[in-house]
Amino acid sequence: MWQAIKRWFDPAELRAVGETPDYRFSLANERTFLAWLRTSLALVGGGLAAAQFLPPLAVNHLREAIAVTLLLLGAAVAVRAVDHWARTERAIRLGEELPASRFPAVLALAVGAGAVLLVIAVLLRAIGGR
Repeated sequence: MWQAIKRWFDPAELRAVGETPDYRFSLANERTFLAWLRTSLALVGGGLAAAQFLPPLAVNHLREAIAVTLLLLGAAVAVRAVDHWARTERAIRLGEELPASRFPAVLALAVGAGAVLLVIAVLLRAIGGR
């Protein structure tokens, strides 16, 4: 694990392996990394918005649970982004197959499930408010 973290912060470590790739591949990898960071920031922003602007919901502390879940998911996406960037850059330099990841599918399912739960909570509040 320490080696993986070292690769995140030490560009010399990454450049010590393989050959220098066509810069377009490295730039594409960096754009993908930045897209994941934007996703992370959106999740963190959604968590902050949920904590500050959602009214109390029908289930006690549901608002706080949603906020904390979004904040943790945003943190996980940021960590995953830097790890995937380093593993992909290494694979490009070594001419290996790019690392596969189930993370996008897992993230999509988690966000979808969270949206469904939120819709249910809002509907329960609307029904209970009558």
